[in-house]
Amino acid sequence: MSYRHLRQCCCVFLTLTVYLLGLATTYGLDIDRIVQAVQHLGGRKAEVVEWQAMLSDARTQTDPLARLRLVNEYFNRRIQFADDMTVWGQADYWATPAETMAMGRGDCEDFAIAKYFSLLNVDIPVGQLRLVYVKARIGGSGSSVLQAHMVLAYYPAPDAEPLVLDNLITDIRPASRRPDLTPVFSFNSQGIWVGAGAGDQPTAGAVGRLSRWQDLLQRAHREGFD
Repeated sequence: MSYRHLRQCCCVFLTLTVYLLGLATTYGLDIDRIVQAVQHLGGRKAEVVEWQAMLSDARTQTDPLARLRLVNEYFNRRIQFADDMTVWGQADYWATPAETMAMGRGDCEDFAIAKYFSLLNVDIPVGQLRLVYVKARIGGSGSSVLQAHMVLAYYPAPDAEPLVLDNLITDIRPASRRPDLTPVFSFNSQGIWVGAGAGDQPTAGAVGRLSRWQDLLQRAHREGFD
């Protein structure tokens, strides 16, 4: 994803009305449909079985941070980074978790999205998760090179500093320990926020539709992520 595209997303964010699909705050899985979606793309049922096993393991963890680590490490270890043009032949495509598992490759959005849906299904409340568009400084603290990037943020409490799940760094770190990331906006299936502050309110009037997010939620629902 290019920095130019990030600016375009921000313009859309500031001018259109958010469309949320009325998803409930509890989530379920239709495994048969997910397997069919993965196999339709040439993936293996074993990928879904192994993902299910990881989710089952995560659900047994009483500490939410342990669940985060299991999900974060699972995708960072198993999915190979590749840009959308390489994987999908498009400049910018947001893959569902089933598509990412089937292809075994994805970019930053795909990592974040797969982790988001997985954590919802190990009983992490949607209100504690946001996908965050950031400007990432590449090349160290003195670098002026910025790149558009997406991470997943977890908020332990409504006013708590978020923890960052990133495909670039396997360690889950507090936002204050990621000075290389500058939040632009954040969102989940309930709303959109300017920035990523824990105490921030969703944008007044639910301003800012993200059409790619709308499309992804619809596709994920059809594939069995209810």
